[in-house]
Amino acid sequence: MTLREKIKSGKFIVTDEVGPPKGIETKEILEDCNLIKNRVDAINVTDLQSSVMRLGSLAVSSILKQNGFEPVYQITCRDRNRLALQSDVLSAASLGIENLLLLTGDHQSLGDHPEAKGVFDLDSVQLLEAVKGLEQGHDMAGKELKGELPKFLKGAVVNPGADPLEPQILKMKKKIEAGAEFFQTQAIYEVDKFAKFIDEVKDFGVPIFAGIVLLKSAGMARFMNKNVAGIHVPDDLIVEIDGAEDKSAKAIEIATRLIKELKPLCQGIHIMSIGWDKKVPRLLDAAGL
Repeated sequence: MTLREKIKSGKFIVTDEVGPPKGIETKEILEDCNLIKNRVDAINVTDLQSSVMRLGSLAVSSILKQNGFEPVYQITCRDRNRLALQSDVLSAASLGIENLLLLTGDHQSLGDHPEAKGVFDLDSVQLLEAVKGLEQGHDMAGKELKGELPKFLKGAVVNPGADPLEPQILKMKKKIEAGAEFFQTQAIYEVDKFAKFIDEVKDFGVPIFAGIVLLKSAGMARFMNKNVAGIHVPDDLIVEIDGAEDKSAKAIEIATRLIKELKPLCQGIHIMSIGWDKKVPRLLDAAGL
């Protein structure tokens, strides 16, 4: 079954995420993905995450597809104008890639080429609208496409921990109107806040996959609290990870607790291991996924 078919069937969805390498060697990514083959429903491929120059998401998505995985091709607006964005979306369809996650993207000043010029010709809502137009047979200039039309499962992101939350909900509505068919969230560490968010959007009728980021250290927690909007790691979790002898085991224990508490509230879990890809099978085992 495809990811679209699984979502439509009501299956609880589990997705994972990989970051392309800073180079052309993809052997390790394939090794890591093989550890979870047939255990997750799809694998996101990030698009120059944190604005760091890497191998392209489209290339890695295609390699995963060729090796029997179901990729979710992440595409951001930061680096391409509307010509390149639409072209890359069509390129994905020609390679048999059907799942998209459409994002605005991190600002280039955060990455390893801070002097780069950001494009941001479109934002994530406009990109969703552009993709919907391509599916209907025309580009953003109103020119007709030739031949078979592309068809995608279109995803977007939402941040349930944002404060204030209302702008996120308003943008979520716009994304749904523009064609978003599922949402993956920013990392969740406060289940009570997530529950309130779900109550606010319960009538939207779009599946939501709660984001899980393995908490590697107290330092990582404090960094996210200070620098990542909408993420707050509670003090008790910081104390817990800081006092653990085996940080890896504690990170999996914390993530497992979160997954079990979040599972009744959402339609899926999106795991972001951020370099700890080889630990994902242990998390899946511990969480019963």
